[in-house]
Amino acid sequence: MSSVIGVEKVQPAAGGDAASEHFRTDHLLRNIDKHAISAGFVTSTAQVIKFVLNFGAAAVLARLLSPKEFGLVGMVLGVTSILRIFKELGLSTATVQRQEITQQQVSNLFWTNVGVSGALTLVTAAAAPLAAWFYRDPRVTGIMLALSLTFVLTGSTVQHQALLTRQMRFLALSVIDLASMLLGFVTAVWMAWSGYSYWALVGQQLALAATNLGMTWIASRWRPGLPRRNSGVRPMLKFGAHLTLADLVGRVSVNCDSVIIGRFFGAFALGLYGRASVLLTRPLEQLLDPISVVLIPVLSRLQNDNERYRRSFLHAYDTLALITFPFAAMCLALANPIVLVVLGPKWTGVIPLFGAFTAVAITLPLSIVTAWLFSSQARGKDQLHSYTWAGAVTVAAYFAGLHWGLMGVIISLAITSFAIRMPILYYLAGRSGPVSASDLWSAFFAHLPCWAAVYVSTALARMLVIHHGPIVQVLVAAPLGAAAGVPLFMIFRRPRQSTLYTWNAVVRKWMAAA
Repeated sequence: MSSVIGVEKVQPAAGGDAASEHFRTDHLLRNIDKHAISAGFVTSTAQVIKFVLNFGAAAVLARLLSPKEFGLVGMVLGVTSILRIFKELGLSTATVQRQEITQQQVSNLFWTNVGVSGALTLVTAAAAPLAAWFYRDPRVTGIMLALSLTFVLTGSTVQHQALLTRQMRFLALSVIDLASMLLGFVTAVWMAWSGYSYWALVGQQLALAATNLGMTWIASRWRPGLPRRNSGVRPMLKFGAHLTLADLVGRVSVNCDSVIIGRFFGAFALGLYGRASVLLTRPLEQLLDPISVVLIPVLSRLQNDNERYRRSFLHAYDTLALITFPFAAMCLALANPIVLVVLGPKWTGVIPLFGAFTAVAITLPLSIVTAWLFSSQARGKDQLHSYTWAGAVTVAAYFAGLHWGLMGVIISLAITSFAIRMPILYYLAGRSGPVSASDLWSAFFAHLPCWAAVYVSTALARMLVIHHGPIVQVLVAAPLGAAAGVPLFMIFRRPRQSTLYTWNAVVRKWMAAA
């Protein structure tokens, strides 16, 4: 197992010791483009496998559990997801972004993460009865007590994973993620099949966190020393504090919809809403995660070269836009058959919600890219400001749409995300650094025709098989829609250039690497 997850004997650097190999990055700069492409190939391959696992887990668990059971656990996850950001304190990004770092600094950051995570476990456990009172369901107490353990488990891996990312050891990280997901999925299916009801979803989270902890420590081989004073971590803690506050605002704004819906509409409604959201956002997360994991360390290494930095970022933005717009369009055109294929006929209430979420999917990934700029440029304060304003808009959107039910919440979020939230993020991100707000907006609108082209072609393709079953509609309309849509948007200059660049600079090299 050690060889599979990337454990290797550490050779001392010239004039250094073995431990320094965990922190050096100068060897990456000599051919950073090759490292980035290799990392992209590994993480993208892993994301395909993760997509299959998530798809399988969603399909199997949706047939073993009810919407109310998903909603019950979703109530607790809405709270714990907000608290989970404190386990990192932004210190993983600080470790990845910093040009030079020492053993003592990382050790101090490790103990900081562990201490805070342990405190979060105690706070979450103590707050469990209060959460049960808020949701008016005593079962929430037990769920929250069990899930509180995930804080100390995941908090103990933060610096080890940051060092693996800093060294761009993405094969090890990918294997850890896949193994953890697989064991969590197997645990959940076994428990659900055995009649443990919603505890299957709790068991999934605990198994995932425990597996991730064990495998990360094995792969990293870095071990912390005892904490000491005067290690020079104060600037890193300050940077991390800004990122933590920014992440807190962002996480509250993203997850408060689950809290609000669970409180006002109950577990069943939250189960429908949550499945609609996850069904759409999970593939997008699996797209964003590998790009973010690779791009932030790459941009951090290029932060002193403005032209290469700007070019690398815009190429990544263009690639993301080429996937996001067609994906959102295809999901809208095939909302009905996709939901029926993945979740089954008892989840028909998800169909209109899933369709509405496709409007959110147009802007969500292309707003998150601003975090790449803030993190790689160590602009923690700017990220805090942007997340504060954008988060306030998001929360206001949830409450504004609450009067019209679940659809009202989603439509309100879609409108404000494009009209208010994205302009705020782009303006603040473009005020400093090599990438301007006009660069971001130009890229966004240049790729917008991709959405229209794929939506029209997919909707027409579905009409050819509208009287067939859901799985036939998906298997026929999706490839036909893509085959007809891609030539349509290739008429436009920037999508055409982006497609050719992605093919020549990325896909062909990935194929060669494979």
